[in-house]
Amino acid sequence: MHRRPIQRIFCSALAIVLALSAWFVAPPAAQAINNPDLLPDIEKPILDLANFLPSLQEENLTNKIERFEKETGWKLRVLTQFDQTPGRAVKNYWNLDNRSVLLIADARGGNLLAFNVGDDVYDFLPRTFWVELQTRFGNLYYVRDNGENNSIAASIDTVSQCLEDGGCNVVPGLPREQWILTLITSILGGVVCGLAAIPRKAGQVVAWQWALIFSPLWGILFIAFGIGPVVTRTADWLPLFRNIIGFALGVMVAYLSPMMNTSQPSESET
Repeated sequence: MHRRPIQRIFCSALAIVLALSAWFVAPPAAQAINNPDLLPDIEKPILDLANFLPSLQEENLTNKIERFEKETGWKLRVLTQFDQTPGRAVKNYWNLDNRSVLLIADARGGNLLAFNVGDDVYDFLPRTFWVELQTRFGNLYYVRDNGENNSIAASIDTVSQCLEDGGCNVVPGLPREQWILTLITSILGGVVCGLAAIPRKAGQVVAWQWALIFSPLWGILFIAFGIGPVVTRTADWLPLFRNIIGFALGVMVAYLSPMMNTSQPSESET
């Protein structure tokens, strides 16, 4: 009879002790890193603390960044880091403002690249551009095949070229992996369109009504995902032509599949 109150008191006391222990052993709040001791006395546009860039490539990239800043007024800066980082100290060191782009290369994460972008830059290069730029040149496979140095150089070249051209909504260029994805979606769009167009009534050649009903689906697959990424990233006609052919083949195979099945003799007939 008396065990239940004792158990309740014991459980309450244990909960209070656990709560207090969690309070006292909780880690301190994270603070932003600010280590200006890692910064050189002379300002330069590239701080290669992780030694990603060969000396000759760093010199060429430095000259390109300085010339680009004089001609356009846009400020590009590069910081590579590994074990140590100057943190917030780079903002005063480089006097970063709304017309600045800071590329941070850090191999400790899943993606090599990160970008700190000024507000004025977003008027020419939207946020989706930076996400695509990071995933294209900073992913593990690109870095493994091309190296950290070329990943940094390709990113800087892309940003400078887009700013010189007056802005980009997407990252120029169509990698093979991305084109293959657009080809697959184009074929899938053709298959959906072909299946929807299969005649369902006697004497009907094409079921246009069903093809129109399913047009949002195959239109998204073919136009939005198959054609759009190609025409917005490259002026080369060959990937576009291949995607159109893939769509047409998908339509033909899906549309003719019932006819091919009915034309084959069944086992009972043989």
